[in-house]
Amino acid sequence: MKIISVLDTTISDYNMGNQIIMDAIYDNLYDMFPEAFFYKHPYMEITKHTLDYIRQADFVFFGGTNSLCPEMEKYTQWGIDLKNAKYFKKLVLMGIGWWQYSNKTSGYSQKLYKKLLDNCFLHSVRDEYSKNKLNSMGYTNIINTGCPTLWNIDNSRIESAKSNKVICTLTDYNKDEIRDKKIIEMAYKNYDKVFYWLQGVGDYSYIKSLDISVKDENFIPPRIGCYNDFLERNSVDYLGTRLHGGIRALQKGKRTFIVIVDNRAQEMKIDFDLPAFSIDDLNDIIKNDYKFNIQIPHDNINKWKMQFN
Repeated sequence: MKIISVLDTTISDYNMGNQIIMDAIYDNLYDMFPEAFFYKHPYMEITKHTLDYIRQADFVFFGGTNSLCPEMEKYTQWGIDLKNAKYFKKLVLMGIGWWQYSNKTSGYSQKLYKKLLDNCFLHSVRDEYSKNKLNSMGYTNIINTGCPTLWNIDNSRIESAKSNKVICTLTDYNKDEIRDKKIIEMAYKNYDKVFYWLQGVGDYSYIKSLDISVKDENFIPPRIGCYNDFLERNSVDYLGTRLHGGIRALQKGKRTFIVIVDNRAQEMKIDFDLPAFSIDDLNDIIKNDYKFNIQIPHDNINKWKMQFN
């Protein structure tokens, strides 16, 4: 029996987007290893107890999040460092992305990546930018599969006709009041009913601070089950800055417009035609039918998966 360890980004984290990512990661890993025994570990707090389990694993998967960084000594994106990296010989990246845009990568970070990115495995990254960053350090065992949340999206299931209802999100850690007020104004101008989903712990207070007349009964509770239930029960469009809130809407077949606020949505738009836009570009797009054509890199995904057969 295979033993699979997974660094789980939902543990000790308040961003519901990580749960959307982990849902996709587990769905794919369970399909790849139907008879394996799975351990779940916190991705930040790597303790001695965690390492005891890591040593027993046949593979250690880490996926979906924005954890590759040019200065790992300054910006803690995961709990692996030069001291404990030796225990992660069986680490495999699964749709990991590069944290923001950057130029140089520090010597510390390069040493850490050298210890982790074993040439025995193909490592999967979220976008071409992330792949190029690792290629520039000499790694040739990197493949662009996109985020695992995209892997099972079916364009034919995504509604193209405009709904009369919309569900909006804003991002508590990436605030731009001018842009965010435009999003809400666009929602009220183009839809009869406007709802909000709270993906992060500070989203509610931020939305309220914008001095827009918002009724509390229009907020969907910050739980994945509540969000899933709302999407499944309603004909509704999605409009907002939360990347994975938008991707979950796409997974549920909803007409989705993600407002670009960082490199993640920008690069996924370039590589896969994710429906991500600046808010000003959406003025005309949102009023009309929209045909979705997300380009899923199935060949790369299958190539990455086949190495475990």
